[in-house]
Amino acid sequence: MKQTKTLKVRVKDKHAAQLNRMARSVNFVWNYLNELSLRAIRERGLFLSAYDLHPYTKDAGKELGLHSQTLQCIAAEYVTRRKQFKKSRLNWRKSRGVHRSLGWIPVNTGAAKWKNGQVFHNGSYFKVWDSYGLSNYKFRSASFNEDARGRWYFNVVVDAEVKPSTGQGSVGIDLGLKDVATCSDGAKLENGRFYRGMEDKLAIAQRSRNKKRTRAIHAKIANRRKNALHKFSRRLVNQYGEIIVGDVSSQKLAKTKMAKSVLDAGWGQLETMLEYKCAHAGIVFKVVGERNTTRTCSACGSLSGPQGVNGLRIRDWECVECGVLHDRDVNAARNILSLAAGHRRPEVGIPGLKPGEDVKPRQ
Repeated sequence: MKQTKTLKVRVKDKHAAQLNRMARSVNFVWNYLNELSLRAIRERGLFLSAYDLHPYTKDAGKELGLHSQTLQCIAAEYVTRRKQFKKSRLNWRKSRGVHRSLGWIPVNTGAAKWKNGQVFHNGSYFKVWDSYGLSNYKFRSASFNEDARGRWYFNVVVDAEVKPSTGQGSVGIDLGLKDVATCSDGAKLENGRFYRGMEDKLAIAQRSRNKKRTRAIHAKIANRRKNALHKFSRRLVNQYGEIIVGDVSSQKLAKTKMAKSVLDAGWGQLETMLEYKCAHAGIVFKVVGERNTTRTCSACGSLSGPQGVNGLRIRDWECVECGVLHDRDVNAARNILSLAAGHRRPEVGIPGLKPGEDVKPRQ
């Protein structure tokens, strides 16, 4: 079974100067199209399409040091983002200054290939640390991208052979802060405090205004988080045939006092990893509402669990109806799994029962 997959490899630093020059040219073209589109909207009330923009950049690639198809990719990306954000003018791409844009050089299908053990694009060879064996793949669309530390990467879409997962059964996942993720089988991804463990070093670097060291520490924190999430998600995909996750909104919680802990946990990143890995492995991935999953007993369905802000400190509780002792997060994960299976939907009261009406036993 073949599926598209994006491979990311590091470009060697000796090419940074050339890539930076190309990135500045990309920014120039983007800003030119931005101004051109805005004038067309103001003066003629016309939204220019990517096809309309192509003649304005035709034959400019040689002067700018860009591939002709890169100019077309920039126009297509600009129009896509303009429609996405529903704006007549997008932000300018800045090549210098504190708020400069990170380098980006789009590459169209067929404009880059593997040649002589290197990536060949626009008449130049770029050496990379080839950790995937790129010679075994045919390149589709791609891009050169810069990170915050000034390192360049080559991201390429390829067709890859994917083996279906042999995992069986289903698992529910409850996302939290004490533990980043808790599974219905009792397994947990403990919160390694990826950010908090580096606070002292980060504070020293920031007070000394050492920007290079600050960026390096932030990158290390991100890599530690990414490594833990990749290992956890891969183990689940290999072990199970269906993965169910509660719909915790990290974007909403990031606007509260818990923002630091929420962003450090990386819930959104974990969901993204599970989603694409499940798609590649051919297994089911679902996101379901998790209302009342913490309060509901996974054994009998009664709403007897802790509630409110004060209830967050209670990690283990006993159901008053059936007497089963629950781990708070494991119980929530089991209820999330039940929701996806359609066994039961935890909610307050009995559906269809009017206030003051008694439940009559069956005759």
